[in-house]
Amino acid sequence: LTDYIICTGCTSLIITIMASTNSWTHEIESAVTAPRLFRAGVMDWHTLAPKLAPQIVASAHPVEGEGGVGSVRQFNFTSAMPFNLMKERLEFIDADKCECKSTLIEGGGIGTAIETATSHIKVEPAANGGSVVKVESTYKLLPGVEVNDEITKAKDSVTAIFKAAEAYLIANPDAYN
Repeated sequence: LTDYIICTGCTSLIITIMASTNSWTHEIESAVTAPRLFRAGVMDWHTLAPKLAPQIVASAHPVEGEGGVGSVRQFNFTSAMPFNLMKERLEFIDADKCECKSTLIEGGGIGTAIETATSHIKVEPAANGGSVVKVESTYKLLPGVEVNDEITKAKDSVTAIFKAAEAYLIANPDAYN
């Protein structure tokens, strides 16, 4: 039910999927400690994103909850994104281990290209005093949907989020301590 077309030397991987589940992983190194980067780049990103990436995120706000499990937050995007909003629900959080899991519940391609999507983010301490962000995204495409460069774009977006948070934290050493 799944056809993979892999071309040596090609820049894109085309995947045609008949309602199967797929995933991708990504790691980002940072000079900032794990707890600070987790708080800024994950738990409080809805506050920082419109300030640090206004060309992409027009606004963001909590919809339900106080930031714990079950909380929902919404990101509203500029025309730079292919969709105008995304709502995610926090499914798991361990602030001490700098780890969380969330589910995309509205926008972001849900219902048009994606049936379900979850993200697992863990920010781990690195030997150099900084940290390593580990992201795993699992998704189920709607039948007949093709993924071209979307995985690369998603990884680039995640990297941009954490690099923006990192730059902010380096410029503001007292923030999120």
